[in-house]
Amino acid sequence: MVNPLAWEVIGVIDTGGDCADWTFPAEAGAVRAARAAVRGTLSGWGLDSLVDIAALLVSELVTNSLRHATGPIGVRLVRPAHLGDVLLVEVSDPLPDPPRERVAQIEDESGRGLQLVAHSSRRWGTRPGRNTGKTVWFELAVPE
Repeated sequence: MVNPLAWEVIGVIDTGGDCADWTFPAEAGAVRAARAAVRGTLSGWGLDSLVDIAALLVSELVTNSLRHATGPIGVRLVRPAHLGDVLLVEVSDPLPDPPRERVAQIEDESGRGLQLVAHSSRRWGTRPGRNTGKTVWFELAVPE
């Protein structure tokens, strides 16, 4: 089921295939709720091998959204029919500014999220939302 609010927040690209999306309020429990939603959905799709990395990367991006944006946070999983070996994951928020990768120092307690996304995913990027905000997305390779 597609949540109409999530559709607007995320600014989705129409695709065929398996799709799940959620909208979370910008509050502390959003990270835990997003992780649980991703884990449950991927397990249901038989993608258990991607559960841990997808949940970790979603946690990082939702945390970034919580730190920098106010408003709903959208999370979307897509397994495009025409690309059977890819899982597309999107995290959206109402802040239009794209995230910036930074180099965290050893003693820094934050600043590694985008590096983790970049090094753990097949590809990643950002795009502006349809009407407002932005979406940070990444792809994970689905094992055969």
